[in-house]
Amino acid sequence: MSQDTLVHDDDGAVDPNLPPDPSRRFWVTTACAVGGVAGVATAVPFVSTFAPSEKARAAGAPVEVDVGDLAPGQMRTVEWRGKPVWIIRRTDDQLKGIKSQDGLMADPNSERPGFTPAYAKNEYRSRKPELFVCVGICTHLGCSPTAHFETGGGAGMPGNWQGGFLCPCHGSTFDMAGRVYKDKPAPDNLEVPPYQYLSDTRIIVGVDEDNKA
Repeated sequence: MSQDTLVHDDDGAVDPNLPPDPSRRFWVTTACAVGGVAGVATAVPFVSTFAPSEKARAAGAPVEVDVGDLAPGQMRTVEWRGKPVWIIRRTDDQLKGIKSQDGLMADPNSERPGFTPAYAKNEYRSRKPELFVCVGICTHLGCSPTAHFETGGGAGMPGNWQGGFLCPCHGSTFDMAGRVYKDKPAPDNLEVPPYQYLSDTRIIVGVDEDNKA
């Protein structure tokens, strides 16, 4: 069965009887194409959650996510408006690494408009330091970067690498706050979508002070 005919039902399982969903095709295809690279590069704990129905996601409905069981160093992906949204619980070492990389970033303070809401204009680009939420699409040409959370120069990364993301299409790199490194094709940091906390263990993506459901 081709990639275009695979459609997920509400539980995330593949249902061959459902029609294709073109809104998912680009980033799903890209992620599949680079999946082998990511698997070889680093073993990142990964959990995929698709809670709302296909119609709700296509309409851009907010997505509620339970993050209570998300362990430090683990990443969960949900879909919002046809785009992958990454939710990462960063470790203490990853948070320390962010501070040490400011001089290497193209926009260290997220001053460029359009990609960072006011509540995320801080050193961690998040409402709470440990939990990072961003759209998993490179700001260059729309490819989906892969996670490289291991520090050091393994898997072709620079020796001072503190963990982050690599776009396999044209080599843009982003740190654990989604900030793009200098002299890379991507012009901007990864987008932080509207989101807010419903409780200590639940967030909702697509809703914030300026974006109501």
